[in-house]
Order: sequence, then C-alpha cells, then structure tokens
Amino acid sequence: MTSTLEFPAIRRRARVRRTVDATRLRFKHGIRHPENWKQLVRFLCVGTSGYAVNLAVFAACVHALGIDYRISSVIAFLFGCANNFWWNRHWTFDAAHHHPAEQGVRFFLVSLLVFGFAYAMLVAIVTTTGIEKVLAQAIANAAATPLSFLAQKLWSFRA
Repeated sequence: MTSTLEFPAIRRRARVRRTVDATRLRFKHGIRHPENWKQLVRFLCVGTSGYAVNLAVFAACVHALGIDYRISSVIAFLFGCANNFWWNRHWTFDAAHHHPAEQGVRFFLVSLLVFGFAYAMLVAIVTTTGIEKVLAQAIANAAATPLSFLAQKLWSFRA
C-alpha cells in the first residue's frame, strides 16, 4: 500500500536520475569529441610556456636579485599569468572574439585562486622538507595545473 507522502520522494529520485544521466551523456560526448582533446593539448603547451616563464622569473628573482621566495612567487605568478592569458585567449580557446576585459577578470580570478593553492603548497614544501625553492615552485605549479585547466575552460573562456 502506498501513501501520497511517497510520491514526492519518487519524483525527486527520478529527477536526480535524469540529471545524472544527462551529465553522464555530456561527459561521454565531451570525451569522444576530438576538439576537446586538441584543446587540452594546446592548454598544456600554453601551460608549459607559462610554467617556463614562471620558473625563469622565480629563479631570477630568488638567485640573481636575492628576493625572498614568497615575494618572488608573486612576481613570477604575474608574468606567467600574463603569458598564459594571451596564449589561451588567442590560441587554446580561440576566444579573441569576446571582450578581453571580461575574460581577463575571470582569467585573473581563476589564476589567483590557483595561485593561492600553489603558493600554499610552495610554502608548505619549503618549510617542511627544505627542498630547493625552484624545485618546490615547480612541484607546486604542476600540482595546480588540473585545477587551472578545468576552471579556465569552464568559466574564464566558457569554451
């Protein structure tokens, strides 16, 4: 025997099931779509160039200029961020047809969030392990890359 109180729960489960099924279908389509894989490769190429810019600026600040590694990390972030925004906007996501200020704000906010994660990792690695600072910066930035890709793709450039 069923009561009228059970019907809302049944409808809610059916609605959740439809949402999950739709999400699964979008994911399967996204995985099978070759343009998404090409975009990921372009993002990794841009990320590699930004990674190189970031590490070069960081190493120059720490070793050549004698700036504290925490401040050097912020300086390197700004250079890497500018590099990555330009290349991602014009090449990875081909989003040059949208307004650059709006994209720039979103890109910088995402980059700032990712930088916060990488910065916390950098400080934790340096203070707990004593690893050389440039290597710690390299590890922290590499760990933050997946978060960056997802957020930039889904929000900054809405590709």
